[in-house]
Amino acid sequence: MKYSLLFLLTLFIWGSSPAFALRCGDKLLSLGDSKEEVVELCGEPESMETHIERRGSSYFGSGSQYQQGSGSTIGQQQYVEVEVVVDEWIYDFGRRRLQQYLRFENGRLREIRSLKQGR
Repeated sequence: MKYSLLFLLTLFIWGSSPAFALRCGDKLLSLGDSKEEVVELCGEPESMETHIERRGSSYFGSGSQYQQGSGSTIGQQQYVEVEVVVDEWIYDFGRRRLQQYLRFENGRLREIRSLKQGR
């Protein structure tokens, strides 16, 4: 009995894909893949949306580095805002699988999430 349970548990863990990966046929996608790689392996998604997000970041630098002509070396906080192109795709692989949400940032896969049952 113990061996049967251990075998089933091992089989379940081995057969399940991690939360940061998606299986398309016999291929495995993972975070960091490009949009082109995903389309090549999984085909076109059922829905696609694109938008731009503005993100800010703060960092510290020396005063002389950021203020021309200043001899000061006192640290100053700098704020930089960048635009990130976000693509959100949904794949529907049919009734026997969950729909999959894929989020790309600047063309690279950053998030994979399961949604409701497919149609």
